[in-house]
Amino acid sequence: MAEKLGNPAVVGLAGFGGTTLLLQFHNLGWCGIGPVVWVGLIFGGIMQMIAGFQEHKTGNNFGYCAFSSYGAFWISLGFIYIGNFYGIYKASTADVGCFLFMWTIYTFIMWIGSMRTNSMLAFVFLFLLAGFVFLDLAHFTPSKDLWTNVAGWDLIICALLAWYVMAHNIFLDLWGKDILPAGKPWISK
Repeated sequence: MAEKLGNPAVVGLAGFGGTTLLLQFHNLGWCGIGPVVWVGLIFGGIMQMIAGFQEHKTGNNFGYCAFSSYGAFWISLGFIYIGNFYGIYKASTADVGCFLFMWTIYTFIMWIGSMRTNSMLAFVFLFLLAGFVFLDLAHFTPSKDLWTNVAGWDLIICALLAWYVMAHNIFLDLWGKDILPAGKPWISK
């Protein structure tokens, strides 16, 4: 009998959802940047990368790519904030905008892939994609505050959806049935 493995997605979704939520609290002016940097480096960064590497072991290329890459996103963003604070390799608003735009393109690709998983995960990536587009607008248009606030609310929904998918996976394992349904894939074979 094969040894049962834990589902690394629960840790990856926990880190993604929690860090995304905290950053939006900052973007909406509810907390400072300090907690975002440290939680981003550890929970959003390192923990997601570990989850991604564990997804690799299970043969899940989508989870491997998503968690490892978004883990690297959080580590990079944390170092951008640290670099700007200490004046090391400072990133301008336009520089950060370019960084975010690159992640917008990546997220579009992942959103297409997510349509083959389940409806709730596809919604996570849809809201994430919209959030990146709003943040792109915040960095490249004069309406920075407006688009940052729109992105903040959109990404709060995204974070909560990620935690819903996390809870879905945990409860499915614990109860052996679908307590929180995640819905069918948007694109089937």
